[in-house]
Amino acid sequence: MQNHIEAAPEAERAVIKKIAWRFLPVLILGYLLNYLDRTNIGFAALTMNKDIGLSESHFGFGAGIFFLAYCLFEIPSNMLLFRYGARLWLARIMITWGICSAVMALVVGPYSYYGARLLLGLSEAGFFPGVTFFLSSWFPARYRTSILAWFLLAIPLSSLIGSPLSGSLLYMDGVWGLSGWKWMFLLEGTPTALVGIWALFVLADSPDKAKWLTLPERGLIKNMLASEQREKPRKDFAAALRDPRVHLLALIQFGFTVGSYGVGIWLPLILKQFLSTPLEIGLVSAIPYAFASIGMLLWARHSDRSGNSLGNLAWSCAVGAVGLGFAVFAHGSVSSMVSLTVALVGVTAARAIFWAIPGRIMTGIGAAAGFAYINCIAALGGFAGPYVIGWAKEKTGSFSAGLAVMGLILVITVVLVLPLHHFRKRAQAAVPATS
Repeated sequence: MQNHIEAAPEAERAVIKKIAWRFLPVLILGYLLNYLDRTNIGFAALTMNKDIGLSESHFGFGAGIFFLAYCLFEIPSNMLLFRYGARLWLARIMITWGICSAVMALVVGPYSYYGARLLLGLSEAGFFPGVTFFLSSWFPARYRTSILAWFLLAIPLSSLIGSPLSGSLLYMDGVWGLSGWKWMFLLEGTPTALVGIWALFVLADSPDKAKWLTLPERGLIKNMLASEQREKPRKDFAAALRDPRVHLLALIQFGFTVGSYGVGIWLPLILKQFLSTPLEIGLVSAIPYAFASIGMLLWARHSDRSGNSLGNLAWSCAVGAVGLGFAVFAHGSVSSMVSLTVALVGVTAARAIFWAIPGRIMTGIGAAAGFAYINCIAALGGFAGPYVIGWAKEKTGSFSAGLAVMGLILVITVVLVLPLHHFRKRAQAAVPATS
């Protein structure tokens, strides 16, 4: 982000930096906790499954049911965000999901586990597409991939920081009569509500409401956004749904989301084959995400500079597929780690590159609902990935079959990117597009 911003005119560079430093810290921390609260279930499984009698298919179904609930309320949530404003609605989401994440400490069996995950999914619905819509309404397209990459840095950071943390909290087993996994949910879920309160004081729905910007700064950012050319933007939800590009984007995100959550949620249990203690598993789990963090930032900057977001999206999904393909045949700890690291670098970079694209074809309430629709379809990948691996592991005794299915889905995802090139060339013939 730094190098890209420095290439802009001085006044423009200054206002973009000021806005980024205002919004990104609270949003990155919020999304870090968001991703941690939905994926720490993988560490809880190391001891929770035995405590409350969950089979591998029970666990995989419950891990995935979160995403079904997320889908159910995704579009309504973003419609409400558009009505009440991103500041208020994003804060509401963070406060309620923090409470629901802590409630996971109360589960006692399969059905209460399913119910708690369902509530967590409902409470979190709309956060990611809401933030994406919010950022697209503040940052012009030429900065958007880099800004989104910094925001999405929360995903690998949540595992880089959260994996050792979650592994360590399991050692609180027995403190005040609570199991270690219960402490993990309580101590990782509660802080989210505090971040939600912080967001109320930091975010602003539009430049006109940003009293911390000077009048010239407000005018500059409004002019930058108003002058941005878009590829036949869809301004209402019905028009967005009639655009085949929107459905293609939804399927593409579904594809790399399968790989992201499939690996992310099951990684602790995959590593349990080679490692013995929760702390070891937590520390080693952080390694792939360290590489994924660096890879995502570098790839996003390259995508911004090259102006070829679609090509970079295809290549990042291809790298993810290659990593999963090698993981199918990896049977040692080192080869498994290298393969899964490559896969995570690819799918993590794909997220940052991908979300710079929808804002070029949707605006207004069409963007708010359209972003939610895309993320809603993609969230089904968050259900499919964990469940497929759990089902395959139970049936075959190995993780290989599930990893192979996810790799195949990523190959199909690469193919789905190709038609977008056709639509883009056709749009460029009518309206010059900002990449």
